[in-house]
Amino acid sequence: MKLIHFDHIVLTTGCLEACLHFYRDFLGMEVVFEKGRYSLLFGHCKINIHQRAGEFQPAAAYPVSGSIDLCIITETPMEEVLQELKEKKAPVITDIVDRHGARGPMKSIYLRDPDGNLIEIARYIQQKTAPSLPLSNDESLADE
Repeated sequence: MKLIHFDHIVLTTGCLEACLHFYRDFLGMEVVFEKGRYSLLFGHCKINIHQRAGEFQPAAAYPVSGSIDLCIITETPMEEVLQELKEKKAPVITDIVDRHGARGPMKSIYLRDPDGNLIEIARYIQQKTAPSLPLSNDESLADE
């Protein structure tokens, strides 16, 4: 099995209107309502919104609002992201900080959604060349 990326996550909210306002108006996500549920779309990603624990089955064993730490990658320079969030009066809790993501060093800004979830907006620092990876044991023996 080779896993490649997430398709969607589920976020449980205590206040649907405030949740949709935050993700639509502060972060620019598209709000969709279909088949009796709300979702948020951006890039190739989707966040399904549940309004109560276990609303759709199967579900996580103990879903509660305010328990997610989520990192969203942007292509926009971080100075522009911070300026836009401040202009919109978004609940920003940090300035631009250095972090390390799944693919290397990045710059991040943190904010909280109305349920208390920690949302990280991040941009990877561009590297001039990709680091070389060592060969696996099987590949190095094949050449001998």
